[in-house]
Amino acid sequence: MTDAMAARFPHVGRRAGHYESFYVKAADPAGGRAVWLRHTVHKSPGGEPVGSTWLTVFDRSADGPAAIKTTLPPSELGAPAQGIRVGDSVLRADRTAGAIGGDAAWGLALHGDEPPLLHLPRGWMYSAPLPRTKLVSPRPALRVSGAVKLRGARLEVDDWPGMLGHNWGAQHAERWIWLHGAFGERGWVDLALGRVRLGPVVTPWIANGVLSLGGERLRLGGIERARSTVVEEEPTACRFVVAGPGLRVTGAVEAEARDTVAWRYADPGGGEHHTLHSSIADLRLRMERAGATEELHCDRAAAYELGTRETDHGIPVQPYGDPVEIAETISAPA
Repeated sequence: MTDAMAARFPHVGRRAGHYESFYVKAADPAGGRAVWLRHTVHKSPGGEPVGSTWLTVFDRSADGPAAIKTTLPPSELGAPAQGIRVGDSVLRADRTAGAIGGDAAWGLALHGDEPPLLHLPRGWMYSAPLPRTKLVSPRPALRVSGAVKLRGARLEVDDWPGMLGHNWGAQHAERWIWLHGAFGERGWVDLALGRVRLGPVVTPWIANGVLSLGGERLRLGGIERARSTVVEEEPTACRFVVAGPGLRVTGAVEAEARDTVAWRYADPGGGEHHTLHSSIADLRLRMERAGATEELHCDRAAAYELGTRETDHGIPVQPYGDPVEIAETISAPA
């Protein structure tokens, strides 16, 4: 069984490249407000791992997302049992608390009893060289309470639906999409789609995830269903069709450009992706199973993330340094 909350970076060899991310997403059930918090690791081949903390607050009534990031030297990165520490900021399965200088601070309790979700359908995939990206959701559906402060503004988080995710690997997918949405008491969806580069070839879209309804987890995607997976993605919208055993899901997700944040994600082996993310997107699903149809929606509270090498997407990129550049500065001789 994969230990969903165990950090992998302490066990990566000196010569290897590595990235890792622990993240929390929580959205106001009334829609229009959300928090997306990440603790990440970047390690270039032959280098030391560097830790970063990223915070984005979404508010549809504001001019756009408010965001901040800090990157600290290797000495400030730690792996406590079941979580990660970057400086004084810690994320564990049941809570996260921290600060970024005097500009941001948070304390959030994570509660709920939903068991982990392993996106990859077979356990051996988490220890094999391929796929190069590993994804789990230690807590795919939880409730979040506490407060977040960013540049003088305070956001109260009162029992908001959310999730806790964890991914790692030696190489980012060539292109990826991540979707998450809660449907009240009915259930939730947590779905990742990726195109992977294998030498000169880029695979078709491969989906892996779950639609949970009434406590029943319905597996979606898998490499064996790649031919039936349909994706039409844009920087702020996506239409898709994914199948599972005995079911078919047609969906659409959309966010306004002004409610989308863009970040630079450095690749361990060099280069970078731009990641476009909104945690207050609109999500619609139509599920067909055994001759019955069910419509599901998450209004202004779903996550839509697109990872791409394209830079002409039109979303302003956050003005924070690449971890590789910062790591070189830290390690440079005086």
